Amino acid sequence: MEPITLTEGMQAPDFTLPGSDQCQHRLKDYLGRKVILYFYPRDHTPGCTNEAKDFRDAIQSFKDQNAVILGVSRDSVQSHEKFVAKHDLPFILLSDTEETVCKQYDVLKEKNMYGKKAIGIKRSTFIIDETGMITKIFRKVRVPNHVEQVLEQCTL
Repeated sequence: MEPITLTEGMQAPDFTLPGSDQCQHRLKDYLGRKVILYFYPRDHTPGCTNEAKDFRDAIQSFKDQNAVILGVSRDSVQSHEKFVAKHDLPFILLSDTEETVCKQYDVLKEKNMYGKKAIGIKRSTFIIDETGMITKIFRKVRVPNHVEQVLEQCTL
C-alpha cells in the first residue's frame, strides 16, 4: 500500500494491530475519544523510554481531555509487555511488526546508524479527534517537552 501524504484535517487511516494487553485494537473503536497516536523507534532504548515515561506521568491530564494514548513501534507484543511492566505504563503499546501502519502514516525513514543505512521509525505523533480526523501532526519529534506540546494541542 502506497502511503498517502497525511495532513491535518484528514480522516486518520483506520487500522487493527495487536496490543500489549493481548487484544486487537482498531482505531475506529476509539471514536468518541481523542487519540494520541505516537510512533517510536524501539522499546527499552533511552529516548523511547523517556518519551513513554513522560506520557505515563501526564496520563491523568490526557484522561481529563477524553484522550487515550496509543504507542506504536515495530517491536513484538512480548517486547511491549516487558516494556509496559518495567515502566508501569498505563496505556497500550501496539505492535506493527509488518510495518503496515507505519507505512500508512508514513513514519518509516532512512536513517544512518553507525555508518550503516537502515530503515527506522521517525518519531512522530498524531492527535486524532473524537470523529477520527487528524487535528495535529508532529514530525521529527524531540523527546524533551514533547508531551507538554501534545497536551497543549489536545486542550485546544
